[in-house]
Amino acid sequence: MAITGYLAEFSLAEIFQLLDQGHKTGLLTIRSLLDTGIKPLKNHYIWFNQGRIVAAANGLNNQGLLHLISNRGWLGDRAASRLAQACSLETPMGLCLKSQGVLQTDQLKLLFYTQVMRQVCALFELKDGWFEFDSRAPLQSAEMTGLSAPATEVTLAGLRVLKDWTTLADKLPSLSSAIVSAVKGKPHLPLNQTEWQLWEFANGTTSLEAIATQLHMPTEKVQRVAFRLMVVGVLEEIPVVAEMPEMKIPSLEGESPAVSGSHESHEGSSLSQSFLKNLVGFLKGKS
Repeated sequence: MAITGYLAEFSLAEIFQLLDQGHKTGLLTIRSLLDTGIKPLKNHYIWFNQGRIVAAANGLNNQGLLHLISNRGWLGDRAASRLAQACSLETPMGLCLKSQGVLQTDQLKLLFYTQVMRQVCALFELKDGWFEFDSRAPLQSAEMTGLSAPATEVTLAGLRVLKDWTTLADKLPSLSSAIVSAVKGKPHLPLNQTEWQLWEFANGTTSLEAIATQLHMPTEKVQRVAFRLMVVGVLEEIPVVAEMPEMKIPSLEGESPAVSGSHESHEGSSLSQSFLKNLVGFLKGKS
């Protein structure tokens, strides 16, 4: 089954969130839509395995990884092709070459960073594009180093270096909204200092505008940090709910002042807490 759409409607960060949370396996194709007809459309291919990114390339000729190895002078094209033919179709090319003594662990890490982290993170700069995810497309071992990264970690890396947020402006959380943690305990993702600072304000009662003031940060920066933590499943946006005043219940006729005061305090507190809990639950369901 294939899922298609446009990045103008569904951002790359949101696509990665969907594939990560759904533990999807398949091929994500992204075609950049250029304003001019002079240059040809360029395709980008990203392979997923159980929600983790395992490879990326700009073509489907199974030569991308070999070219990266050759360009770094670690192996000539002919030698690389000859050794590749001896690799099993089920074994990632990188691990196969490592078993043959051609590549070392550090070299595999550098290849994965160049192939996946650098290439994929650059795609977050696309202002518009068409995408398709094909869950039936097979994994290509010839493009795989044997390493992988959760789509959420790649999203964090891509949004951290994103400079032009024009296309994501409408998706940023409102400054009047608050944030709550979407995970139990502390997040397991490798957050940076700013992201940790924002997460510590995830109490559901402090607006993003107030958080920006307390952290002495521009409001846009706080919105962007909150957005990237939202799309990786760390935070949720909720409206700020003001404290509800206690509802006073009239005392019964003939009831002693001491009994009346006790009854009023207990019932008013229970009603206020119950109302707040139901209201927050309702608003969460609507968001």
